[in-house]
Amino acid sequence: MQRRKLGKTSLEVPVVCFGAWAIGGWYWGGHDDRASVDAVRTAVELGMDAIDTAPVYGFGHSERVIGEALRGLRVRPLLMTKVGLRWDDARGPVFFESQDNQKNPVTVRRNLRADSVRFEVEQSQKRLGVDVLDLVQIHWPDPETPLAETLGALVELRKSGRIREIGVSNFTPAMLEEAQRLLGSVPLASTQERFSALSRGLEKEVLPWVRRPQVGVLAYSPLEQGLLSGKLGPERQLAADDGRLRKGQFSVENRVLINARLAEVVGPIAKRHGATIAQVVLAATVAQPGITCALVGARGPEQVRENVRAGELALQPAEVAAVWNGLANFEFGSGGLVGRVLKKLGLKR
Repeated sequence: MQRRKLGKTSLEVPVVCFGAWAIGGWYWGGHDDRASVDAVRTAVELGMDAIDTAPVYGFGHSERVIGEALRGLRVRPLLMTKVGLRWDDARGPVFFESQDNQKNPVTVRRNLRADSVRFEVEQSQKRLGVDVLDLVQIHWPDPETPLAETLGALVELRKSGRIREIGVSNFTPAMLEEAQRLLGSVPLASTQERFSALSRGLEKEVLPWVRRPQVGVLAYSPLEQGLLSGKLGPERQLAADDGRLRKGQFSVENRVLINARLAEVVGPIAKRHGATIAQVVLAATVAQPGITCALVGARGPEQVRENVRAGELALQPAEVAAVWNGLANFEFGSGGLVGRVLKKLGLKR
């Protein structure tokens, strides 16, 4: 597995990391905890030894599953989690309404108050069964809490040895600039942002910015929640509680278009390398300038093995360009093919 340094910190991560949203169960149409534990353990054994999670992933469930998987392991992976989305505190602006894994209604609020940050770090440590978190990231900005208050709490936790490094997520370049200034001599380790061949908003401003102060980028949804895997054909039936059903880009019509383009553009490259379409797409994604790693979900050992292979796949520059250019006009913007199709169908992103 190829590895890269995370910004200016001492942390080093594989180019494909374990994304633990799906094993939380919520949004993804259920969960199999035994398979999830096996997936985490397989990932660590094969060198995918950095796991990204968050308290809100299954409302604590993802972190608890990881904690169970870590018990008895000889190698302790890097643990990257987040703060700022609370379903158990009435303070803060409402972010979204949902249901937990038991179908109980929950209201998720943005809350980055200092006391809330300290509480979340403590709870994550308990669920994960560790004394130190390697990377704690601000999950989403909180418009009601000054960034200085949040970062101040994280810096204190870093000084006390509770966390090793500090990151952010879903920040604009202006917010990144402010975070870097407020942290002073403490390095901003990383920003976690949505990025894929179909979602390229980072290329204009964020990626040029991170290359100057050397801030790591953790790309989430690099396979667009399965759209770019080559496995989500029009015949695939999603579970009734799978959140993707509510998104227009997962319409049957759109899946037909995307899978046809994947077969045309990515298929020949995958065949040359004896790889899958998903592996080639991931390899092309982590080859983009400024990207440190891709966060990829897996709900079982076989998915993990496929993802590990993506981190070992070395594409030629011409192949990376062919993938990136071949999928360019599918970007989820008003001018992209996907955007035009969704508009024609009267659907939203």
